Amino acid sequence: MRSVFALLAFVVAAAAAAQPPDFTAVARDAGGSVVNLMGSFRPVLPDLPLAEELDDDPGMRDYVRRYFGPAPEQRSLGAGFVIDEAGHVITNAHLVTEAQEVVVRLADRREFEAKLIGYDRISDIALLKIDAARLQPARIGDAAKLRAGEWVAAIGSPFGLELSVTAGIVSAVRRTLPDESFVPFIQTDVAVNPGNSGGPLFNLRGEVVGVNSGFYSDSGIYQGVSFAVPIDVAMDVVAELRVHGKVTRGRIGVRLQEVTTDLARAFQLPRTAGALVLEVFKGSGAARAAIIPGDVIVRFAGQPIETDGDLVRFTATAKPGTYVDLDLVRFGAPLTARVRIDEAHGPAMPPAPPPMSERDLAGLKVAPLSAQQRQRLRVDGGLMVEMPGPVGRQAGLQRGDVVLSVNGRTVSHADAFRSILSAAGKGATVALLVQRDGARQFLPLRLPR
Repeated sequence: MRSVFALLAFVVAAAAAAQPPDFTAVARDAGGSVVNLMGSFRPVLPDLPLAEELDDDPGMRDYVRRYFGPAPEQRSLGAGFVIDEAGHVITNAHLVTEAQEVVVRLADRREFEAKLIGYDRISDIALLKIDAARLQPARIGDAAKLRAGEWVAAIGSPFGLELSVTAGIVSAVRRTLPDESFVPFIQTDVAVNPGNSGGPLFNLRGEVVGVNSGFYSDSGIYQGVSFAVPIDVAMDVVAELRVHGKVTRGRIGVRLQEVTTDLARAFQLPRTAGALVLEVFKGSGAARAAIIPGDVIVRFAGQPIETDGDLVRFTATAKPGTYVDLDLVRFGAPLTARVRIDEAHGPAMPPAPPPMSERDLAGLKVAPLSAQQRQRLRVDGGLMVEMPGPVGRQAGLQRGDVVLSVNGRTVSHADAFRSILSAAGKGATVALLVQRDGARQFLPLRLPR
């Protein structure tokens, strides 16, 4: 009988072990830290040389929009997550660098305009700041403890579908990608699509272990391989962005090549490891230390170099102005070189967009209705939209719409309309009551700052 109970217990345990993990607690408890990013851009049509002619020619305007698509000013960019109660948000740099304005939408549907503290293109990490209360910061985990085969989950906004949860396993850790050797990526098979970028990668304990950054695909959608920036790398970048607004990296001034089995044999290496120096840049720390092409660097400050990517990462995190000992092999002979770390100069932040002109500040052109128009449209007052402009298009206004009121105040003159907008103040959102094709609706008009 005991053997029967033991067998049943074993079967139950095996069945339980075969069940996939349950991420409902992670979605419920950690999902509140995830945000959706909305971005505003300069519209495409108004920037065309014939923009005003398009607005004056409905047929041509419809043709351009049909074959080249609409020119929305605001769209979903991707995801991010809150890291502290002060309102700092981590996301991907490629999501926010081109946007004129970024709005952070919290899990509870509140929206806040974000300030860009800084970003780092190399790691693809950006830091935003919002002024908000009652935030739920994410719990930060330890990416160094991740192992291949471990379950993880991503929460983001694929194709604009907010707070979507996908799960999978860690496929590999410390994955070096071509031209991306500064970052030891986490490779997973978690479904990551456009809109997941910048969102958190959670472990089963609901801790953030990575920042979802991209995926390999020939079709533009997920095909089983995705990548995340380890959270320790992201937090190191954030620490520098908060203090300096940029990330400072070190360099020694060499171009590297991977060591293959045949090259290891040719350079008389004890094993297939190290970073092969292909070129030494003039005036660099490596040049001053007399490092030459053909040297194989095997240790950086005592840390073993397995691949050329290891050397790039160790050098990048070293403080410029300091000295480090490199162990190398020169055609079979072991040597040590003391090298000064120089500063690597990355791309600078783009200048702030110029202030908007008075025409852009108005945002749209309106004109009073004639007596015949009021009679035909069956309205007592209102203003005809002659050209929506950038601000109007963002709100959803179209040429020919009739604006009946602003924040409940009836408008019949363009000067009164502009006065109400000026009184609302820059950055304010006003409610327009609009009539279109006999139907009425309210549209939120957001004024530029």
